[in-house]
Amino acid sequence: MPFDPKTLSYATTHEWVHVEDEAGKKIATVGLSDFALKALTDLVHIELPPPGRQVKAGTPFGEVESVKAVSDLYSPVDGEVVEANTLIAENLETLDQDPYGAGWLVKIRISDDAGLAKLLSYPAYKEQCEREA
Repeated sequence: MPFDPKTLSYATTHEWVHVEDEAGKKIATVGLSDFALKALTDLVHIELPPPGRQVKAGTPFGEVESVKAVSDLYSPVDGEVVEANTLIAENLETLDQDPYGAGWLVKIRISDDAGLAKLLSYPAYKEQCEREA
């Protein structure tokens, strides 16, 4: 299921988003970009929300801890968490090895499309990363 990073949308906080239509509902698969993971290095813990949790675009839904720091994970969209990738909590290497595939974090049933318009395209996100590097 790996996604091509060039086809994804990105939050300025380094989460990537892939939106699919499932039975008339938009489901956003959310992960953390390769750029963010390289900046964090040496992950030791991740905390993800349980299914059913309501999330709001731009607000934290969990956190990732590395040997350097604890960083919030931000929801790129408004909606309800329908699935959390609990397997990565036990196998954090998956995030580094496959950030755009098996390393996805959560799936969110989108309740308001407005947040999608605020996301960056791949070229715009790449530009942001170059500025931050």
